[in-house]
Amino acid sequence: MLSILIPTYNDDVSDLTRALIKQGNALQLPFEIICWDDCSSDNVASQNNKALCAEFDNYSYFRSDANMGDTQTRTSLALKAKYDWLLFVDSDVLPGSETFLQKYVALIASQNPVIFGGCQYTDHHDNQTTMLRWTFGHSRESQTAESRNQKPYHYIFSSNFLTDKNTFLSIKFPEKNIYGMDSFFSYQLYQKAIPVLHIDNPILHLGLDKNEIFFQKSLEAVKLRKNMFPELPGIENINSLLKNYNRLRRLHLDSVVGLFFNLSEPVLRKMILGKNRSLFCLDLYRLGYICVIK
Repeated sequence: MLSILIPTYNDDVSDLTRALIKQGNALQLPFEIICWDDCSSDNVASQNNKALCAEFDNYSYFRSDANMGDTQTRTSLALKAKYDWLLFVDSDVLPGSETFLQKYVALIASQNPVIFGGCQYTDHHDNQTTMLRWTFGHSRESQTAESRNQKPYHYIFSSNFLTDKNTFLSIKFPEKNIYGMDSFFSYQLYQKAIPVLHIDNPILHLGLDKNEIFFQKSLEAVKLRKNMFPELPGIENINSLLKNYNRLRRLHLDSVVGLFFNLSEPVLRKMILGKNRSLFCLDLYRLGYICVIK
């Protein structure tokens, strides 16, 4: 009935796997868990993940010979799955409740081809080295289903979603490994008019990038948007950054914003990575950055 798919890189999925198997066994439903290791450099994590095969009959482990990237790993998982319904769960999370699987299974018979459960973060966070990622996630990503369903294609997070196999495999992801491919996934769902349902069934996101790493990944995602998406029909309906950027271009103001960005970049960076962790400054930085990059 259900294939639970976990792409991983340098994460130990033991706690996640045990939690999911406990919930699955309680529901007495046919299910499998497949973990695909994208050539991790952490040998201990890889060994622990592989060792779970001896502990659970319905758990499988595969490992890439070279790093393929997140999107290709997910495609490999989908092709390997033996059931028609796929639940993708990131490797650095835990189920947000004891009824996590139950809520998804109850919707399998519905007419919804893609269902997103959402994500949540701890209420408090004291680690200053990862505070930017936590602030962004807690403020921007931890949204209720009611809020997400108002703009269903704006809140596409591949860390926790249920889909039927045919729908997922109909999305042809680029083969290159680029951070920020959730934007591509979102646009493909929108363009194909595939219905999206958001429910309140979050995962607890535990793995947080350090401030500078998250900041750089955010800029990589901006590059992806500019290189792949600006001219796509309807993109402004699902991506606020490109909506604002295209508006500036139509008004011939993108070069002006780029000039101000070059002058203010050090101050903005300090406001983002310093003690303030300003998301408003991050938004300004990304808008200025998209105006100056080629």
